[in-house]
Amino acid sequence: QVRLVESGGGLVQPGGSLRLSCAASGSIVSINTMGWYRQAPGKQREWVAVISSYGRADYIDSVKGRFTISRDSARNTVFLQMNSLEPEDAAVYYCNVVSSIRTYWGQGTQVTVAP
Repeated sequence: QVRLVESGGGLVQPGGSLRLSCAASGSIVSINTMGWYRQAPGKQREWVAVISSYGRADYIDSVKGRFTISRDSARNTVFLQMNSLEPEDAAVYYCNVVSSIRTYWGQGTQVTVAP
């Protein structure tokens, strides 16, 4: 059984940094992309960043230049380095893994940005 376990969320002041991690346990065949989504209270879940199996990364415009996604393919782990955090970045962040067979989601990790 495949599980995605996220960590690294927490409370940070505006301008601060956090690093999220997501480790996939179990057997996942042919991972294509690994990424992050987020959902703020009262809003729909939105895509934040994705990285392909070739290492190509893409970001939602609002986080470009501040967030960096990376992956350790050997360990089926994806990271999201978040710098210069803003109150608008506060949300539950979800890890997303797309394989050739199905899509997997993590349970979410809370990111709070407040003075």
